[in-house]
Amino acid sequence: MSPAPAVPAPPRIGRREYIGFMAMVFGMFMAILDIQIVSASIAEVQAGLAAGADEASWVQTSYLIAEIVMIPLSGYLSRLLSTRVLFTASAAGFTVFSLLCATASSLPAMVVFRAVQGFLGGAMIPTVFATSFLLFAGPQRIRMSVLIGLTATMAPTIGPTLGGWLTEQLSWHWLFLINIPVGAAVAATVWTCLDIDRPDHGLLRRIDWIALAALAGFLGGLEYVMEEGPRWEWLADPTVRDCAALSALGGIIFFWRTLTRPDPLVELRAFGNRNFAIGCVSSFAVGIGLYGSVYLIPLFLGRVRGYNSLQIGETMFVTGLAMFAVSPIVGRLAQRLDLRVMMCAGFLLMALAVWLTATLTNQSSFWEMALPLGLRGAGTMCAMIPVNQVALGTLPPQMLKNASGLYNLMRNLGGAVGLAAINTLAQDRSFLHRAQLGEAVGWARAGAVQAVDRIATALDGRIPGDADLAALRRVYAMVQREALVMAYNDVLVAMALLFVLVAPMAFLVGRPRLAGPGGGAH
Repeated sequence: MSPAPAVPAPPRIGRREYIGFMAMVFGMFMAILDIQIVSASIAEVQAGLAAGADEASWVQTSYLIAEIVMIPLSGYLSRLLSTRVLFTASAAGFTVFSLLCATASSLPAMVVFRAVQGFLGGAMIPTVFATSFLLFAGPQRIRMSVLIGLTATMAPTIGPTLGGWLTEQLSWHWLFLINIPVGAAVAATVWTCLDIDRPDHGLLRRIDWIALAALAGFLGGLEYVMEEGPRWEWLADPTVRDCAALSALGGIIFFWRTLTRPDPLVELRAFGNRNFAIGCVSSFAVGIGLYGSVYLIPLFLGRVRGYNSLQIGETMFVTGLAMFAVSPIVGRLAQRLDLRVMMCAGFLLMALAVWLTATLTNQSSFWEMALPLGLRGAGTMCAMIPVNQVALGTLPPQMLKNASGLYNLMRNLGGAVGLAAINTLAQDRSFLHRAQLGEAVGWARAGAVQAVDRIATALDGRIPGDADLAALRRVYAMVQREALVMAYNDVLVAMALLFVLVAPMAFLVGRPRLAGPGGGAH
């Protein structure tokens, strides 16, 4: 493989720039956390706005659609406005609309405010990734990558716990009010301390508005289909079908405009770099693992074990503790080992962790799940840090801003596709297992009839009404529960297989070497 373009040494970082960058990381944490804490308390938001259960999902969906449209645009806007102006405007806008969300009195107002909040806040995440590669080199870059990886993975882990606590102790309004002092401090600090590049206002005259509209339709429609498709039986629902058509049409127009214009809205040439392309595929897999596991295990704990949000958060926090524990070790290993070996090992460790989790029963609790959840946290950190370096570490500085948006887009799309696949697979496998278990407890089975009789005898006189009917209902509930547990285990096995298949891709990339003064990336 021919050597990648040399990366010049980043400027010397003073205390001022370091403080500004740390404020950016904190802003990124706030933006990711906001999705999780609202998701954990969506029922309370629904009740506060007097909305229906189906309507309340738009509080999250509108945010995710707007955010995913902004992420690939962040590179263009960063060059147009400068990193300092874009991030400050993003943090300030996110803060203002957090306040408006907290004061919303109707569902339509909340949906509009959440969409604008997601769009403005979406620029914070990719901008942090790009800035870390522009500012830092060598061991410092690894340390910052560990920090960013820990931030990006910890937010989904602690989000449900924090959201549940805020709602129970205060009210759902505080899910948004908590952002205001943090967002204001982040915006002020970044504006004051970080000034690393100059804007190119000439880009405004050359912006491709057709491509922008097509991009919004493509990604917005795709996000809606992934979010709502499993719930409404995919294309059987007219709204999902229309959004799928909008996404397809938008995608065709967007790629045509992007590939034929000399100054495209989103530069796709970064995919010509093999390391970046494979890194993006790996990031897609990380998104499935990160968001899929954080979604599936709480779903099991809530629906099967009957845990509340606080109990679920306490169980899932093992993953966060493991991430904290291994992050300094991962940082040191990344400076000494071949990053491809670490990347492969991380995915294999994630596969092992998910496979060990795939032994769920209706009695599984903290102690049965602690080891697999801890291993998953360690594996996620071990995979994410090398993936960041592989994807972005060999690109020239002028491509980093745009590439960072594409890279983060792949992780978000991985999460969206992963959740849709998890919901669909869990639903299909649950139907299958329910049918199989139903046959096993039919009237033709003497053992099943005896079990129903024993339950009816035990209930006779203890409950009002027909004991035989109550016994049948209890058996049906047991069948439903066991089918659900078996379906979740099937999904976990499928996720483990995915990570095993992705792991060898690490050796398809050129060996990355950290950039340093006077050095390059090979």
